[in-house]
Amino acid sequence: MTLRGQLSASVLFVATCVAVSCIRSGPAPASEELGQLPTSFYAGGTDCAGAPQFRVYAYNADFYILRQAACTNYEKPFLYLLFGEQRALLLDTGAGRVDVATPVDTLIRSWLTRHRRTGQPMALVVAHSHAHGDHVAGDSQFVGRPRTTVVGRDSASVRAFFGVRRWPEDLGTIDLGGRVLDVIPIPGHQPASIAVYDRRTRVLLTGDTFYPGRLYVRDTAAFALSIDRLTGFVRTHDVVHLLGAHVEQSRTAYVDYPVGTVDQPDEHALALGRAQLFELDSVVQSMRGRMARTPLKDLTVWPVAP
Repeated sequence: MTLRGQLSASVLFVATCVAVSCIRSGPAPASEELGQLPTSFYAGGTDCAGAPQFRVYAYNADFYILRQAACTNYEKPFLYLLFGEQRALLLDTGAGRVDVATPVDTLIRSWLTRHRRTGQPMALVVAHSHAHGDHVAGDSQFVGRPRTTVVGRDSASVRAFFGVRRWPEDLGTIDLGGRVLDVIPIPGHQPASIAVYDRRTRVLLTGDTFYPGRLYVRDTAAFALSIDRLTGFVRTHDVVHLLGAHVEQSRTAYVDYPVGTVDQPDEHALALGRAQLFELDSVVQSMRGRMARTPLKDLTVWPVAP
C-alpha cells in the first residue's frame, strides 16, 4: 500500500470513529472534558493488505489513541497522543519495524490546521510507559528532530525529566500548556514504569502495569507498592478510565488469548475501572510478597523471573 493510501486510511478511520462508531463513555462531572471510546479497538488479523500500520481513534479533539495493527506485531500495543497549547506528548512508540512517525505527524498537522497554527510548529515530547522493546521500537524516528524531546528510558532519566523528587514515592508533572499531566512512578513490571494522569479528561494511562491481560510481575515487592500507590491515587482523584498498553483478555471472564495470538476478534474492552484496580490491590496485598499466578475476571497476576 502506498504512503498516501496509508494516510488516507488512517484519516478515514479517525473520521469514521468520531462520526459513527464511538459512543459516549458515561456521565461525567461538568468540570471534566468529555471524551468517547469506540465500541471496539479490534486490531485486525494476519493480513496487512490495505490496512494502515496504526488504527487511530479520537478520544476527543486533543487526545488520540493509536493501536498498532496486529499484522505488524502480535503485541498490538496502544500509544497515546495528547495535545496542549504549547506541546504534545506521545506515550510509547510501538513494537517492531513500524512507521509511527507518519501517523503522529499527520495528527499533529491536522491539529495545527484546525487551530490555524500552521506556521507554528508543535513541540513534541516522546515518553514511555516503560522501557520494554514493544513500547520503544519507534524512538529512532524521533531522535534528532527539531522541537522534539525523547525522554530517556531509565528511571533516572524519567525522574529528572518529570521532576520526581523521590523515586518512586513522589509524583512528577509535565505541563503541555494549559494541560497538566501527573506522572506516577509504578516500578515492578519494569524499573522505569510510570502511569500518566490527564487532569483535563480524568483518564489514567497505566502501561503494562494494569490492563486487561497478563500482568507480568518481575519485582514483586516493587509491584505491590506500586499497585498500592496507584490505588491511593485513584481513591483521591476523579478517574473515569484506566487505559493500559495492551489487551490480552477475551470477553469471557478469566480467559486470555495465548501469547503470540494475532487475531483477537472477541477481545476484552481496553478500559478498566476502579473496581478492577481495587480488586487487584486486595489480591496482591493478600499474597504478602509471595506472588503466584492468579487469574481474575478481567486480568491475571503473572509473576515471572526478573
